[in-house]
Amino acid sequence: MLHSSQNINEFGALDLSRALHTQQFSCRELMQATLAQLDRLNPGSHAVVSRVDSDALLAQADLRDAQLARGESMGWMHGIPQAIKDLANVQGLRTTLGSPLMKDFVASEDGLMAQRMKAAGAIVIGKTNTPEFGLGSHTFNEVFGPTRNAWDPSKSAGGSSGGAAVALAQRMLPVADGSDFMGSLRNPAGWNHVFGLRPSQGRVPMSPAQDVFMAQLATEGPMGRHVRDVAMLLSTQAGAHPSSPLSLKDDPAVFAGALDMDPQGHRIGWLGDLRGYLPMESGILAVCESALKSFSGMGCSVDEAALGMPPEQIWQAWLVWRQALVGPRIAPFLINPANRAHIKAEALWEYDQSLTLTGAQLMSASASRTRFYLSMLQLFEKFDVLAIPVAQVWPFDVSLRWPQNVAGRTMDTYHRWMEVVIYATLAGLPSISVPAGFGANGLPMGLALIGTPQGDWDLLKLAHAYEMANQDLIAKRPPGV
Repeated sequence: MLHSSQNINEFGALDLSRALHTQQFSCRELMQATLAQLDRLNPGSHAVVSRVDSDALLAQADLRDAQLARGESMGWMHGIPQAIKDLANVQGLRTTLGSPLMKDFVASEDGLMAQRMKAAGAIVIGKTNTPEFGLGSHTFNEVFGPTRNAWDPSKSAGGSSGGAAVALAQRMLPVADGSDFMGSLRNPAGWNHVFGLRPSQGRVPMSPAQDVFMAQLATEGPMGRHVRDVAMLLSTQAGAHPSSPLSLKDDPAVFAGALDMDPQGHRIGWLGDLRGYLPMESGILAVCESALKSFSGMGCSVDEAALGMPPEQIWQAWLVWRQALVGPRIAPFLINPANRAHIKAEALWEYDQSLTLTGAQLMSASASRTRFYLSMLQLFEKFDVLAIPVAQVWPFDVSLRWPQNVAGRTMDTYHRWMEVVIYATLAGLPSISVPAGFGANGLPMGLALIGTPQGDWDLLKLAHAYEMANQDLIAKRPPGV
C-alpha cells in the first residue's frame, strides 16, 4: 500500500494520522516499521524500555485496522505507536521511575495522560527512559542504564525526558510525551534537535499526584519533530480534570487549529547569559544568536532583555521550592532505612535538605517567586516573547553524573548547570525549545522561547513560523537515521 520511495518512520504524527485514515498504509504496516526501527536503533541508544511483546502489538494494530475498515476511528492517534515516559503509569506495564526500588512495580491502571492518549487511539509499545525519580537532566539509572544522545552515542541525551527525545530524533516515535520540572521537556529536545514544549502551569493536569495544591512546578507535556505535532498532542493532553483543581479550563481543541501566522512585528527579548551571570560553554550563545537572526529575517524585532530581579535571589527561592516539593516524593522510599543504599545521592541530597526547611522559609521563597512573576509581567510589556539558550553546556560524556564545572566556574549543586531553565518554570510560563543549530563539535543546541502567561497558543504559532523559515535545518537527522 505504501510507495517504495516512502519511509513510514519519516512521517510526522499528523501525516501518519492522515495516511492511516485514508488507508495509504495500514496500522499493521506502521507497527511493523516501528518495531523494525526499534530493533535497529534502540539497542544503541536505549531510549525505549519495558517494550511490549511484538505479537501483542501487531494484534492491537490489526484491531485498529478492523475498526478503520468499519469506518470507525478512535481519534487522531488511531493506530499510532507511543511509548510513555517511565514516570507515568500505564496499565500492565512497569513504572520504575528509574529506581531499583521500583523495578518490579506494575501499574494497575493508566495515569491520566496515558488514558487520554489511548482514548485518542494510541497504541502503547513501552516506556521511555528517564533518570532515577526524574532528577537531573541526564538520563541514566541502575534499572536500564543510560540513554545515549541521538547525534553522538558517547554523549548524554539530556533529561529527564531523554528517552522520549532520542526516540523522536531516531524516528522510533512520531511524537512523544514527557514531563518538565527543571527543563526536562526542553533540555533533551535541544540536545537531540527536536521540539519540546513545557506548557503553562495547569494546562496539562497530572493524575495520580501526591499533592494537587502545592506542587506547581512540574508538568507533563508534548515533544515532536514538528510544531504541529507538538500542538496536536497538547490538544489531547490538555484540559481541566476534577482531580486537578488548579488545572486550566480553556478548551484544548484550540491547539488542534491552524498554526499559520504572520510573525511580522513580534518583539523578542534576548536574555542570553543574563549579562554574564550564567556560565555558558563556548559556542552556545553564538548558535542561539544565529537562530535569533532568523527571527529578524521574519520581521521580528530582537533586542536585549534583562530580568527585573537579581538572578541569585531567584535561584535561592528555587532551591527552597524544589527541596520542599522533591523531598516528600523521596520520603516514602525511606520509611525503610535500608532503602537509602539504593537511592542515588542527588535524590538523598534533596530529601536531606528538605528536612531542615521551615514554613517561614517556604513562605519567604513564595514571596520571592511572586516578585519574580511580577517582574516578568513588566518584561512582557516590552516583549511578546523572551528567548534564552536551553542549556549552559553541550551534551557531555555519558559516563559523567553531572558537569562539575561550566566555563571555569564550579557548580555548587548537582543541578546548578541547568539554572538557565528555571525562569519559565518558576513563573509558570509556557516555554518551547526549538532547534537552534549545531556547534563546531557537531552537536545540536536548542533555543528556548518563553511565552506570556497562558500564552501557549501564540508561542506555538511563533515556533511554527520559525520551523517553516528553517526547514532545511529542522530536516537534519542524526547519523544512521
